[in-house]
Amino acid sequence: MSPEAARSYSGVERAAVLMMLVGEDEAAAILQKLDPEEVRQLGSAMFKVADVSEREVEDVLDDFVGRARERTGISFNPRPQIETVMTRALGPAKADSVLARITPPEAACQIDLLDWMDAHDIACVLDKEHPQIAAVLIANLDPAVASQVLELLPDAIQPDILHRIARLGPITPEAVETLRTMLANRASGAGGGSQGSRGMGQGVTLGGTREAARILSGARKATEQRVMPKLFKIDKEVARAIEEALFVFDNLLEMDDKNLGILIRNVDTDALTRALKGVDEAARGRFLGCMSARAADGIRDEMEARGPMKLSEVLDAQKIIIGVARQLAKDGTLQMGGGDDDYV
Repeated sequence: MSPEAARSYSGVERAAVLMMLVGEDEAAAILQKLDPEEVRQLGSAMFKVADVSEREVEDVLDDFVGRARERTGISFNPRPQIETVMTRALGPAKADSVLARITPPEAACQIDLLDWMDAHDIACVLDKEHPQIAAVLIANLDPAVASQVLELLPDAIQPDILHRIARLGPITPEAVETLRTMLANRASGAGGGSQGSRGMGQGVTLGGTREAARILSGARKATEQRVMPKLFKIDKEVARAIEEALFVFDNLLEMDDKNLGILIRNVDTDALTRALKGVDEAARGRFLGCMSARAADGIRDEMEARGPMKLSEVLDAQKIIIGVARQLAKDGTLQMGGGDDDYV
């Protein structure tokens, strides 16, 4: 490789060069901290840079030192504080509505072996297990993978598992360790016994209605349509909470102009004015663009005249509009989303 090639190294390839410079124990310790996909990418890059020159090593080291000097940020987990503030300000129901839209999905997996198995393998392991065990393990997965696993399980147990995920709470370290051992024993050839644990000194909290909704939203619409009615029979309160977290105000923007116009014509002007106070200009433009110029100007004037508005009022109005949209969809008056099998 030439010096010019070194300047075109990707970030992964630069990391691979550094990995080749440290000792085997240090390299192994670093790999244990990475996710499976990161391990695969870094391992592949290490083969590519095996013939790196001395000049190229110096370039990589200089780049590393420069980047290290630029790092001054201090990381912390803001989620507990944000949830507490939101709940105190808005109450549990409204806080859940806001957090469902703004909370990033959690990437951490408490049972590390799950990271190294695909959805089919996990479903095979869980097929014969008690639904509560399945619920805990699925709640540990990335939502996209969890959705796949849920769909691979028998249709009859999917509503029960989703209900249990919604009702999950604190899990003791001992319980998680037992599940880790069970999973390693069931997953033949997976090599799970060698994986370290992440942060298991304290209990962990899993699941909840937002997590259940996140998993279900990643599944096919036909799965939602089949599972939700059965979930209402199991627990109406939980099903309603999942339904509210499953569909938020921003989802209305997925409708085409024709259906959005139908919704607007069936919504009270006062509710629409209050609801649009809480969205960004782009979303507001979508709604106003489906109205006549005169009606849109009237909404803009009314929003300006009202001045600042309490967030709770905005959320109440958005909830009203979501309710109208659901009812119109159930009546067949409008179509949500772009598919024939959409469910609201």
